[in-house]
Amino acid sequence: MVNFEPGDPFDPLTYSLQPGTHLYRVYSNQRTSPVEFNPGVGSPTRFAFFGIPLVSVLYAAETEQAAICETILHDVPPGSGYVMFDDIKNKVCAQITPSRVLKLASLMGDGLRKLGTEAKHVTGTMSSEYQRTVKWAQAAHTAGFDGLVWMSNRRNTDRAYVFFGDKVIDGDLDIVPVHGNIYAAGPGFERIVDYLSSVDVEILMA
Repeated sequence: MVNFEPGDPFDPLTYSLQPGTHLYRVYSNQRTSPVEFNPGVGSPTRFAFFGIPLVSVLYAAETEQAAICETILHDVPPGSGYVMFDDIKNKVCAQITPSRVLKLASLMGDGLRKLGTEAKHVTGTMSSEYQRTVKWAQAAHTAGFDGLVWMSNRRNTDRAYVFFGDKVIDGDLDIVPVHGNIYAAGPGFERIVDYLSSVDVEILMA
């Protein structure tokens, strides 16, 4: 029988994210830092928000392209399409890296099999399922994990991550200063245009 919710006890495979691993985060320029966690602002997401008080989270990805897919293209169906310039004008991309080993619950590959579930029931659902999928994050948090790892639903060649803000604390994530893109203009805008055009997605200015 396939599990749609985490079992009790929650006993996943562990993925150890090593210090120095470069990750990418696409986020709003309203945040003060690439390593600032979301304290619970905005709509629910696949693995947030849960807890009382709410557990803050930070999403990241293995590549810049995956980070774009998990944010800017999150609600754009596969195939040719478009995004509005307003959806990208305040977005920036930064590179971050853990300063210690982060213990993550695996929701990919053998990790899914061990938990008796499938990606389509956890990491590949529609937003209408978030009230259920967030329970996997809550179970991992309760079990002492620093976060979760899975294969990006929108770019399934790359890993995606979520970290819990009361587990991954100040100093556990560092900013990589050599990488950064502002998507509103200049080289950053050219970069995202090139990537989106490669997957048949246009940017509409108005």
